[in-house]
Amino acid sequence: MTGKNQTSVSEFLLLGLPIQPQHKSLFYVLLLAMYLTTVLGNLLIIVLIHLDSHLHTPMYLFLSNLSFSDLCFSSVTMPKLLQIMQSRVPSIPYAGCLAQMYFFLFFGDLESFLLVAMAYDRYVAICFPLHYTSIMSPKLCLFLVALSWVLTTFHALLHTLLMARLSFCADNRIPHFFCDMSALLKLACFDTHINELVIFVTGTIILVIPFLLITMSYVRIVSSIIKVPSARGIRKAFSTCGSHLSVVSLFYGTVIGLYLIPSANNSVKETVMALMYTVVTPMLNPFIYSLRNRDMKGALGRIHCRKRTLFSLGC
Repeated sequence: MTGKNQTSVSEFLLLGLPIQPQHKSLFYVLLLAMYLTTVLGNLLIIVLIHLDSHLHTPMYLFLSNLSFSDLCFSSVTMPKLLQIMQSRVPSIPYAGCLAQMYFFLFFGDLESFLLVAMAYDRYVAICFPLHYTSIMSPKLCLFLVALSWVLTTFHALLHTLLMARLSFCADNRIPHFFCDMSALLKLACFDTHINELVIFVTGTIILVIPFLLITMSYVRIVSSIIKVPSARGIRKAFSTCGSHLSVVSLFYGTVIGLYLIPSANNSVKETVMALMYTVVTPMLNPFIYSLRNRDMKGALGRIHCRKRTLFSLGC
């Protein structure tokens, strides 16, 4: 790689989505609608949890952080994607590219850790219901959230600093809609073995271990339900865990499909899969938690009734 022509790269060109020019306007409107839905849906969840005291529980503390993470995760890539779809020169500055990579890793990792915390919360709620309050204390919940933020900060910073030390070749075109780490490494004119090793090791820690912990939690939950089989217990377990399982399936399904299943350098497949977990998953999460969750529906109803009461008193 060191034999390639090196140059001082001041910007990169994001090639965007592999779509025909005549379809750009349609996709632009569709993606804009999806992004606005993501922002409004996740903001609604955050506001509901903040305003309704019934939702001031460990599960909803994790959910509010997850919604914030989804909102920011989508905002890292979507505004730039919408901009380059309307621009003839879809460039991004070198510093802006590294910043985008940092926040992409940060909020993606944060979601992974928060899903683990939510799985542990459901495990305690179903397997140790009588001790739930003492185990999931406010101190432990805040510690889990703070730990998630700290770990993701260091992980994202590590990869950003390792990327910043590389030199890049004259070809500064990125066949993607954001500054993806793997796409940037392909443009490097420097030895990337250290970067690749760190990606492999930290990828195992950030993705595989959390996924295994979530799987273990639900194995224990299922075994606990089987020991005391009852229609009411099964309904309660599925109503409690169904939403979380749906989110886990969406997030890890797309990430594993992108990074762990060989694609034979199929950039189109990689772009489509990346679009799934950066755009579609954050948009669907609010629908999953609001449509399948009685507490969220109840909170929305109480706030609506409170507003109607205040409006009536004002009149």
